Amino acid sequence: MDSSSRGSQPQPPQSQGSSSSSPPTLPPAPPSRYESQKRRDWNTFFQYLHNHKPPLTLARCSGAHVIEFLKYLDQFGKTKVHTSGCPHFGHPNPPAPCACPLKQAWGSLDALIGRLRAAYEENGGRPESNPFGAKPVMIYLKEVKEAQAKARGVPYEKKKKRKRTTTTLSNVTHTAPVDAAPASSTPTLPSSSTTS
Repeated sequence: MDSSSRGSQPQPPQSQGSSSSSPPTLPPAPPSRYESQKRRDWNTFFQYLHNHKPPLTLARCSGAHVIEFLKYLDQFGKTKVHTSGCPHFGHPNPPAPCACPLKQAWGSLDALIGRLRAAYEENGGRPESNPFGAKPVMIYLKEVKEAQAKARGVPYEKKKKRKRTTTTLSNVTHTAPVDAAPASSTPTLPSSSTTS
């Protein structure tokens, strides 16, 4: 793909015959919300590279530059992250305002990196050289997640996998998740009594 066609949509091949014999083509469907956001994120990152001192090309971009970009985005954040000296450190619902900085929420950064990883590969980048998937970026995201969880008093817990049990009842095998539910909510088997 040459630089003059960058950013344009691929066009369907032109037929050699008369245009009156081909069915009318429908306009392309508008991109999904995810695709639109991915394109905006990709353009924002390129603008960041262009404005970088000295300007960077994508080919010279590393995980360190991606982390620098994420830190740059903190100035536009809306999530209060308490510093360790703040009296509200570790409290999820502080009773009064404080002067702690607003930052990008971990979940927003994680989603952004996911979209940029996909955009990089869709634009011809090789997965093994993807700066958005670099180990330092993943470590940085993990550190941000842990720091914000402590500062805001909101733990990010992994979803626990539910254990499965297998029960055999009269030649029928049933596999069901095991929940730590009270005994009163235990399902009962239908009775085989007859009604008169």
